[in-house]
Amino acid sequence: MRLPRRRFLHLAAGALALPAVSRAALALDYPTRPVRILVGFPPGAATDIVARLLAQALSERLGQQFVVENKPGAASNLAAETVARAAPDGYTLLAMTVTNAVNTTLYAKTADFDFLHDIVPVASTIQSANVLEVNLGVPVKTVAEFIAYAKANPGKLNYASFGTGTAPNMSAELFKMMTGTNLVHVPYRSSFMPDLLSGQVQVAFTPIPLTIANIRAGKLRAIAVTSLQPSEALPGTPTVAATVPGYQASIWHGIGAPKGTPDDIVEKLHKAINAVLTDPAMKPKFANLGAEPAPMTRAEFSKYIDAEVTKWAKVIKFADIKPS
Repeated sequence: MRLPRRRFLHLAAGALALPAVSRAALALDYPTRPVRILVGFPPGAATDIVARLLAQALSERLGQQFVVENKPGAASNLAAETVARAAPDGYTLLAMTVTNAVNTTLYAKTADFDFLHDIVPVASTIQSANVLEVNLGVPVKTVAEFIAYAKANPGKLNYASFGTGTAPNMSAELFKMMTGTNLVHVPYRSSFMPDLLSGQVQVAFTPIPLTIANIRAGKLRAIAVTSLQPSEALPGTPTVAATVPGYQASIWHGIGAPKGTPDDIVEKLHKAINAVLTDPAMKPKFANLGAEPAPMTRAEFSKYIDAEVTKWAKVIKFADIKPS
């Protein structure tokens, strides 16, 4: 059967328009089933705590369950790679953190995916600080005293972290680079808190949510926070930067999606997450974790991640850090 030319062109144009209509409808209905947020750390880690708080709020706001799935391994690269290889449909998301920016350099030769290329930044969520804390047996109370004590005892202070490339490790190495101190890295596969409390290790740059209870109970001494501004969660605790100008090691968190995820879905998630971050009811929940909401535009967040990759690449090179 032959169709008149005008009728044929009309049908052809309609067929070409279908994908765009379908994409718009998909974004309008999204989500229609549970959404997974993959966390590259075990339950109870700072990234996990933040992801669960966000997941609950998004579930309420978007009417579908946002489920946190812990997938630790390969220095959090396992979760990132899983998301990078997932279907780009908005139903598998990554709880991103500063570790991802560090890993971009640290595992550049061994990772089977490219974080900057394969993961689309959806939204910045919160920023928090590590806190430079010491066992009560370390006779210092200020950053200046800590630097002097460390220089007087080179190689005798052990600092704990969750492993090479993690935020506590990188915060400490940046501190060493900027102060000329010699602290010995002791990486842990699980919590180092028992050893820090007992004095088996003497120092840590610990995420505030994981240690705030011990500090408030007087079991550990907070020396300073690693953000540029003091933390409301630790009133009276100064910043490292007040003594070491220019020092900053903020822990940032965000949400990412696989490359190719429809822009309408990414934008819908971005707006929903920003609405959660600006909800007055959420501020005290974040503050209790020592965190501040950090909404950005998508372009600002992408630029911020690029800057973080560059910053930590310099520290990795200076400290000659190798993958563990």
